[in-house]
Amino acid sequence: MKQYTGQEFKDLKPATSGSSNATKLGLFCFFVLTRALHPTVIDASKTVNEEGKKGLGYSSMSVVLGECLFTLIAGQLMALAAGTSTWKLIWEPKALKVFSGIGFMYALGDYLEMASMGALSGAAYQVLLQSKLVITALMLWYIKGAKQAGLQWNLLVLIMLSMCVYMIGGSGSGDGGGGIPIMGVLNVLLKVTVSCLCAVLADKYMKDFKSLPFYVQLVQMKLSWTATILIISFSDGATWQMGFFNGWSPAVWGVFGSFIVKCWSTMAILSLLDSVLKNIGEASAVLVIYFMNVCLPMFPDKFEVPSFLAVMVVILSVTAYVGSKSVVEKANLYDAMHKK
Repeated sequence: MKQYTGQEFKDLKPATSGSSNATKLGLFCFFVLTRALHPTVIDASKTVNEEGKKGLGYSSMSVVLGECLFTLIAGQLMALAAGTSTWKLIWEPKALKVFSGIGFMYALGDYLEMASMGALSGAAYQVLLQSKLVITALMLWYIKGAKQAGLQWNLLVLIMLSMCVYMIGGSGSGDGGGGIPIMGVLNVLLKVTVSCLCAVLADKYMKDFKSLPFYVQLVQMKLSWTATILIISFSDGATWQMGFFNGWSPAVWGVFGSFIVKCWSTMAILSLLDSVLKNIGEASAVLVIYFMNVCLPMFPDKFEVPSFLAVMVVILSVTAYVGSKSVVEKANLYDAMHKK
């Protein structure tokens, strides 16, 4: 028998799996850009009312409903282009029931997002979105019993404190509102809670029903999503009473386009990025928004060292928490090996 020398497979090229580093970098940059542009465009669409306060001069639900209708039509056209049999998959009862529930929760998230953005700046909104790490940790602890290490709890507390520092000191000079908009903050926290549930359910069931094309799943979500937003629009006292397109300026059309890009990128591109890159990208978007607010002429913000440092503390604390996961896992594995 021929002796094994270790040279038998020297010419075999290693298998490659997943996206290349260049592809991942491109997707990461696109993710950061979309996450930064969305709240920035909404912030730019605000107008000053008669009382001198900045707010949305149009019905927030008109923009969301417009995006829902666009995506609903575009998704069905894509399904029809793939064949009548593919379009009929939209009405498959089991998947439709599941994705309709997820779409309903996404609709509530859109409503809470626009309610909070009406009172907060884009940077403050994105900073408060980082609370999803704390909420997710608490949800996993309650639902799965997944405990955090002491280091991770310290970092979560640091994230919460850094957000408080930014809201109290860093954003005080940006809007000139003279205080923290409590309802805006509460709406963001509710939006984050709903988004965490949506992310977990969407990730699970989009994989369970992976035989369905992505655009079919999206249309199934958008059916209940659109219906929910339509009901909200009839009860908000502004969308239809003032006129659907009342107050739509070029900036508002930008918000409409931003919602479309956000919806499709969230459902499609995020599946190609791991959770670490997603969380770091969300945090990095805070810095991009801050510099947009400082550099773009439509915003009154000026570069100030305290605000910049507050933003950096938020970003670094989020990055440290995300990076601590692998360290804690290795430490637990090491402890388990030495207990045997």
